[in-house]
Amino acid sequence: MSLFNRASRTNYLASLREKMNESTTKTFQKDDTRFWKPEVDKAGNSSAVVRFLPSIESDPYPYVVLHTHGFQGPTGKWFIENCPTSINLECPACAANSALWNSSNSIESDKKIVSVRKRKMSHISNILVIKDPKHSENDGKVFLYRYGKKIFGKIKDLLEPPAEFADMEPCNAYDPYEGANFKLRQTKVDGFPNYDKSTFDAAAALFGGNDDKIAALESQLFPLATILDVKEFKSFDDLQKRLTF
Repeated sequence: MSLFNRASRTNYLASLREKMNESTTKTFQKDDTRFWKPEVDKAGNSSAVVRFLPSIESDPYPYVVLHTHGFQGPTGKWFIENCPTSINLECPACAANSALWNSSNSIESDKKIVSVRKRKMSHISNILVIKDPKHSENDGKVFLYRYGKKIFGKIKDLLEPPAEFADMEPCNAYDPYEGANFKLRQTKVDGFPNYDKSTFDAAAALFGGNDDKIAALESQLFPLATILDVKEFKSFDDLQKRLTF
């Protein structure tokens, strides 16, 4: 089902709401050609305006969820890998964490190790860069964008406004006609990127609702299914060897 087709958008919302309420997770390797990332200044701040886009016809949803591991072992070597649980396969790092956490002999230091080694979740979508102040050459181009639970939460709240905000009208951020531009505001808080100041504009169609320009975007989208292709994940045995530092 394509959101580039006006007639199909209404029936799509129910399945999208159900998908966004699932508790799933997933990761991907750095790819500067396909992926966009805002450039931060020395203070860790950045700003940009982007528009989240629908998926291509073969992708059921406008995002995929990816889990990854990234931690340093006792010898100083790094373990940076996609987590196979992203595609419902067993992961030796997750298995080791579970065993350590659930051990009857587990102590506080073990729990700290598990915390460092645990998988991290990100979402990946197609976006249209509306304004990139540091790199204007990106304006008007389609990229993949990787974002975390804070931004995903803002997208979800837009689709299903919290009960305390009864005046808010539901809005599908991924809809090119009835969605909204996203003002990305990244700051650094306690040493980590923070997106609390990011907001959505009022709902408005891309390109003033020009059907031809909106339809032209569809051919520029990246297939999301390739991110979760089994080839993007190492086997259990290979990961197990990597875990033995």
